[in-house]
Amino acid sequence: MKIRIFRNLLIIFLLSCNTSKEEKEISKSIKPNDDYNIQDVLIKTRDGAKISAIVCQKKENNEPRAVLLQSTIYVRDKGRDLNTIKESADRGYVGVIAYARGKRFSPNEIWPYENDANDTYDVIDWISKQEWCNGRIGMFGGSYNGFTQWASLKNPHPALKTIVPYVANRPGLGMPMENNIFINPNYEWAFLVGNNKYLDTIAGNDRQRSRNLMFNWWETGVAYKKMDSLDGIPNKWFQRWISHPSFDEYWQKMAPYKEDFTNIDIPVLSIDGYYNDSQNSGLHYLREHYKYNPNTEHYLIIGPYSHFGAQRNGAKVINGYKVDEDALINTNEIAYQWFDYIFKKGKKPKELKDKINYQVMGANEWRSAPSIEEMSNENLKLYLTTETENDVYTLSDKKPVNPKFLSQTVDFADRENWNNDYYPDPIIREEIDLSNGFNFISEPFKEPIIVNGSFIGELKVSINKKDFDYGVTLYEVMPDGNYFHLSYIIVRASYAKDVTKRELLKPNEIETIPFSNTHLVSKKLSKGSRLLVYINVNKNPFSELNYGTGKIVSVETISDANEPLKVKWYNDSFVEIPIWKYK
Repeated sequence: MKIRIFRNLLIIFLLSCNTSKEEKEISKSIKPNDDYNIQDVLIKTRDGAKISAIVCQKKENNEPRAVLLQSTIYVRDKGRDLNTIKESADRGYVGVIAYARGKRFSPNEIWPYENDANDTYDVIDWISKQEWCNGRIGMFGGSYNGFTQWASLKNPHPALKTIVPYVANRPGLGMPMENNIFINPNYEWAFLVGNNKYLDTIAGNDRQRSRNLMFNWWETGVAYKKMDSLDGIPNKWFQRWISHPSFDEYWQKMAPYKEDFTNIDIPVLSIDGYYNDSQNSGLHYLREHYKYNPNTEHYLIIGPYSHFGAQRNGAKVINGYKVDEDALINTNEIAYQWFDYIFKKGKKPKELKDKINYQVMGANEWRSAPSIEEMSNENLKLYLTTETENDVYTLSDKKPVNPKFLSQTVDFADRENWNNDYYPDPIIREEIDLSNGFNFISEPFKEPIIVNGSFIGELKVSINKKDFDYGVTLYEVMPDGNYFHLSYIIVRASYAKDVTKRELLKPNEIETIPFSNTHLVSKKLSKGSRLLVYINVNKNPFSELNYGTGKIVSVETISDANEPLKVKWYNDSFVEIPIWKYK
């Protein structure tokens, strides 16, 4: 004990003697605490950068312990961050939180995503060599903190024994672009995390300014890459991201990619939500992990949660929908139960009945399955016909004999009308927009079923241009006539077959465009419910606008809209919807 106290005093003395700005700031930040040993450190990486971190131990815990690490770009070290590492210490671990390169006391430049794979590995390596670490480390946290866990596994460190990522981001696949389409809210996020060593909540959370900018871009029709010129504030992060519209090596090196997953043998617990905007990121990791390492111990808990709800305890109401009572679980408590299971030979969390554990909306129950594919026991293959029923077209389980198509014209120069209202807010609607795009409805179900999993499909289209962005949304039409938003996808057609390589369409030729990266969902449909599929061209102020010239989309302008887009949607297009049929 005397040696430990002397060592901590010596560290404080040495820090106070150092003349560097960041280390003077560290020495000021250290405050004595009656219950905890809290230590600020700068961890040097292999390439000479410095990572700012905080270590927390209970004073009465002197022996080496397992360490729970959080690695984040969000600096909230005056309360929230300290509280979370104190909780780890209270539960018998050493708590550590490390901040991304350039954040807090790190003197380096801030580049979100780009250095986390190597830096987090180096932080783990440093922790593993400390006297208070017993050589075993776990990681947890959500969103960016979920990404850093997977980033560290690009090259797994032997001391990392498990991770618990909530709603993990996968740069290049979920944000800042989704299926190769850049989504506007990521523009302002760059300022939030990049403008200073902490968080620029003024610029990053100025929703009105961002909204005005978004509509200014939409109305003026300037190139997407000129967004920051309109803003009057350079956005170097945004410019870097839009220079990589393909899922190329820039994005691939940030986290495990393809065969990298074969080397990930540690147990994983993932937590996600049906209405998490970046769900396709978190489930990408799970699907790839099982693809390349089929025998891995990787569990999933998923339910009706938003991006933030999945990181907490869910919410009683999400986007106007009152969730089932049993959907409200304590994800933080489950994470610590998991760590006790891994590090202390405790019981596995009771929620983990099988590898995939999901809440069935509308049934007030949890179910489990060995895999996402085994969530369902049947697939409904439904064709998008040209036959009408009460102002909408029909979904048929029989492939049409005679090829026909529905015609759609989209004028990108028109800024009065938007296309593709796909976002699930509110989740339940009394009516949907029938003014553009096409809606296809099924026959009423004669018995209750569960829509269980991610729907896929194949579109047969012909366009007069070289590219377009489209959306597909899946609804339940309930017996009372209301529409329940189940799942959706937006896609750039030229990347539909390969996100790493753009393949332009041939004008006026019938093309086959597959899609599969839809949001996973589980919802019980009652007797008399129907399924409705909505397809449309993506044209609105909320994401990048693809004019179809074949040029890099971010440089296209309204001057490229001289000829309207003409789409022929053919009736041998189909969707496949996984369901659980009661037997």
